[in-house]
Amino acid sequence: MDINASIIDQQLTGLLEKYSDSLPAGDANKRRSAAFVLLCMANCLDIPLEDAFELLTEGGNDAGVDGLHIGEVEDGEFLVTVFQGKYKINTIDGAANFPENGVQKAVNTVQVLFNPHRKVTLNEKLAPKVEEIRSLIRDAYIPKVRFVLCNNGARWNDIAQGWVDELKKDFPNKVEFDHFNHDSIIRILQRTKVVDASIQLSGQLIVEDMNYMRVMVGRVAVQHIADLFEQHGDRLLQRNIRRYPGLHSNRVNSAIHETLCSDKADKFYFYNNGVTVVCDKFDYNAFQKTDHQVQLKNMQIINGGQTCKTIHEALKSTSPNSLGQTSYVMIRIYQLAEENKNFVQDITYATNSQNPVDLRDLRSNDKIQTTLELGMKDLGYTYKRQREEGGVGSRVITSTIAAEATLAVWREKPHQSKFRRKAHFGKLYEDIFTDLNAAQTILAVLIFRDVENERKRPSAEMPAPFLPYASHYISMLVGRELLHDQRTAFKDVSHRNFAELLERFQNNAETYHARAVEKVKDALKKLYGNQDVSLQQLSATFRRGDLLEQLTCGQKPTGLPPEHG
Repeated sequence: MDINASIIDQQLTGLLEKYSDSLPAGDANKRRSAAFVLLCMANCLDIPLEDAFELLTEGGNDAGVDGLHIGEVEDGEFLVTVFQGKYKINTIDGAANFPENGVQKAVNTVQVLFNPHRKVTLNEKLAPKVEEIRSLIRDAYIPKVRFVLCNNGARWNDIAQGWVDELKKDFPNKVEFDHFNHDSIIRILQRTKVVDASIQLSGQLIVEDMNYMRVMVGRVAVQHIADLFEQHGDRLLQRNIRRYPGLHSNRVNSAIHETLCSDKADKFYFYNNGVTVVCDKFDYNAFQKTDHQVQLKNMQIINGGQTCKTIHEALKSTSPNSLGQTSYVMIRIYQLAEENKNFVQDITYATNSQNPVDLRDLRSNDKIQTTLELGMKDLGYTYKRQREEGGVGSRVITSTIAAEATLAVWREKPHQSKFRRKAHFGKLYEDIFTDLNAAQTILAVLIFRDVENERKRPSAEMPAPFLPYASHYISMLVGRELLHDQRTAFKDVSHRNFAELLERFQNNAETYHARAVEKVKDALKKLYGNQDVSLQQLSATFRRGDLLEQLTCGQKPTGLPPEHG
């Protein structure tokens, strides 16, 4: 019996009990397999389990796709992460390879799903997602595909790898296959452990004391970086706001990999921005002139995670050579006193600002967010400002869902709410959170949740075909209906009338939703007349905001901040 496989099997038992009503119907084996895919997606993508449920697509006509995540468009590209799970129920020895037929099916799936001209019959969960991908492709955006093959055993064999290699020849730098198993999950779950490590520097170094902190600057062979990640893995990235970047293929990672594997590898030091490390303490032999061995206590990489993970992957994928010993990267090590621990956030922001990042954690301590937290507490709700804060429930609201719901419901920008999530705590932050109080935020979230629940579990026997794409628009219209019925303006919503507004919404939610759906139908008819509209067209329509003009015609926006008029 494999210990890690046994631990994960035990976790699945807990998931089956806790989420019995949410997992797909079927026999015990099928449900356990679905729970395993769910657990893999949550850990691989670093998202809550509740969000991972939204990605499940398995069932009849699933083309071998058990889960699907569509990333946002960046630099004209978007990442699609496809999951296929194979869970062995009868054995947890962790020895069986991922089955050949599963790999073959995955290869075939890539060739079919991402070709807008290929017709394929898919189930109701998968079809809208695939047509959204194809719609993006038709709009000239380039997909990058990451196929994650999950099992409670070993990687696929050499025969299956041959099929993968052939596919990658046909789609160079566009398709990657990753293996994710019980060991992968355990490594991620253990990431909070303290890392005490030793780093071998090459050549001379600089050490300075400044402002009650110590700074060391030197260079380290990329082979040593790879060895560190082989030993400690993603635990080194606990504080890094782009943690687990090695699981995400992007332009930066590709450029780093290309440089390392080219004749420019010996000049890698000059091309790369380097790695930034914080620690509680570092020690070295000051009598030694060069090539120091540095001991670090509680080290964490706060910048350069992409560099480190890509070095690790590049050196694993190339044949043994001198690459790792002749290529170097600059390293900066900061020893911080206990009273300066909060300074890590400032360093992290400054050293990561050259690349787009998820800024939620960096915004979490500003006055807007702490004020919302206090306001929601007084109204009986818990506001989670940071990703690492636990807790779920109907009265728990995360900052991400607050931003998404507010932008759709009150700021009346539903297309930006859905398709520009990475900008919610960046360029759109002021638009979303300026002059926003706790009561307004809670109402937006409750409206959005109600609409999303209807999308996931439609009450109508024949739900409208646009429903999978329209939640943000419908939420906006429901918010309008609520304010209209209450005869109040958005700016006047506060803790004083919160209970009254909430009661009116709860009593009329079904009616508001029905009215909103009818308005969307009318808007679509104005755009397309009586012609048939495909799922691809619907996806593009809601993504581009084509409906917004129809839905706001003659309607004064209710949710713009005062400074916007």
